[in-house]
Amino acid sequence: NESISDMFTRFTTIINSLKNLGKSYPNQELVRKILMCLPKSWTPKVTAIEEAKDLSILSLEQLLGSLMTHKTTMKNHEYVEVKKKKSIAFKASKEDSESDEDRDVALITSQF
Repeated sequence: NESISDMFTRFTTIINSLKNLGKSYPNQELVRKILMCLPKSWTPKVTAIEEAKDLSILSLEQLLGSLMTHKTTMKNHEYVEVKKKKSIAFKASKEDSESDEDRDVALITSQF
């Protein structure tokens, strides 16, 4: 349930700590590590990124932007689905709606 930006911040902190200890990873491997750690619900997006983009030149910032955009789109779709599920029901009431002529005839008849 961690947000994308929180995950990215934590990931960057770990990577920077590893660099300080002398261990660095190529950008492509960092991108792959982020894609692998995403939940199963993100599998279609991960597949789309892997097929559509060249991971050897994809920067972490571009990946972050793509993932955040996808998350926003998913939230918007969830909001629309919830909104569609809500329905409005009107209470039906039966009213006799006689025309003016019918009322006039009834009045004359009752007076006659």
